[in-house]
Amino acid sequence: MNCRRTRALAALGCLLCSAALLTTPKHLQAEAPEDLELVPIATGLVRPVAVRHSGDGTRRLFILEQAGRIRVWKDGQVLAEPFLDIEDLVQDAGNEEGLLGLAFHPDFSDNGYFYVNYTNDPPSGKDRTIVARYSVSGADPDKADPASAHVVLEIEQDFSNHNGGNILFGPDGYLYVGMGDGGSGNDPNERSQDPASLLGKMLRIDVDGTPPAEPNDLCGLEPAYGIPPDNPFAGGSGVCDEIWGLGLRNPWRWSFDRNSGDMFIGDVGQNAIEEIDLEPWPSTGGMNWGWDCFEADTPNPNDPSPLCGAANLYDFPILQYDHSLGCSVTGGYRFGGHFVAGLGGTYIFGDYCSGRIWFGTQQSGGSWTRSLWRDTSHSISAFGEDEFGEVYLVDLGGTIYRFVSASTVFTDGFESGGTTEWVVPTP
Repeated sequence: MNCRRTRALAALGCLLCSAALLTTPKHLQAEAPEDLELVPIATGLVRPVAVRHSGDGTRRLFILEQAGRIRVWKDGQVLAEPFLDIEDLVQDAGNEEGLLGLAFHPDFSDNGYFYVNYTNDPPSGKDRTIVARYSVSGADPDKADPASAHVVLEIEQDFSNHNGGNILFGPDGYLYVGMGDGGSGNDPNERSQDPASLLGKMLRIDVDGTPPAEPNDLCGLEPAYGIPPDNPFAGGSGVCDEIWGLGLRNPWRWSFDRNSGDMFIGDVGQNAIEEIDLEPWPSTGGMNWGWDCFEADTPNPNDPSPLCGAANLYDFPILQYDHSLGCSVTGGYRFGGHFVAGLGGTYIFGDYCSGRIWFGTQQSGGSWTRSLWRDTSHSISAFGEDEFGEVYLVDLGGTIYRFVSASTVFTDGFESGGTTEWVVPTP
């Protein structure tokens, strides 16, 4: 085990010790405060699709603009100069392609590495998902070095939609990559259930590891990463070693619980149902979330994969809703922040089409329920989390909002009326 993974697992151990304090089920916790609001912290952005933090103690937020820019929010404002601009590399048709994912290396403070996920239109052939590593500039921490690009993973896409795009480092220090089923409708190329395809999967790779001596040509182009030896398909014949889980349609936005390590996946539905899937931590991987055999927990009547089996082979969602309430789920975060009493352990998610925002809570028996918090006019492209667990909403129209409750803020909490700056509470 390398030093990076040792630190990651040690940090997870510390978090698990305090998890009960922040993830208490709803039946044991206070309700969300009545004055909970969404307060804008950044405006004037161009199609923002994600918010990240760098985990380096600087309190900065990094905002992805779909066309290919990463912007820095610092000291209450968005800096004029982008952190990184790769518009010339990004295929952005204004739909589901573009710059879609960002993940900072667990040792970013030391090595300056971060990773992006974007779609690219090569001179010939199909569009590709690219995962590439970049380095921060040695002269300016608010700038990346565009010449430092190092492509880690390339995957050919069948069509222009269902790219997934989210990437995050897990509690084990490995990089997870969420891949859609290749697009069109109803998974026409039967990718999601095929273990010889990276499409329709959750991937898990070791960006610090040694690439395989004989990489599988079916599974990505010129891989520049190692395979975690405990991946569920590692070493198998005719399968992709990178696969952690399968049966996804379009996992547009998903997250890890900062306290428990659980993975929550918002998987966008087809004609009828939107779903939230859960993979509890620790896990050995290999979960199958059902597409295209099932849409959520309902059998798919439209040409399901010939690889489909009995219903008990699949892992059905913890939360779902039909298209009377929306048409494209946006996965969120389980709240682990300090400034809003009553939200601890609540999973916040929404719908891009309808603007509805729900709170999901786990009951004493393990089942989950959802309650509508607000019916908004926001085009919810993503949720985000800062270094301290506070949660943000990303509106594709150009604004970033923060969940704020004036009545429950610590006395050393917000400054400037709670709109842009705050003081971190002393542990």
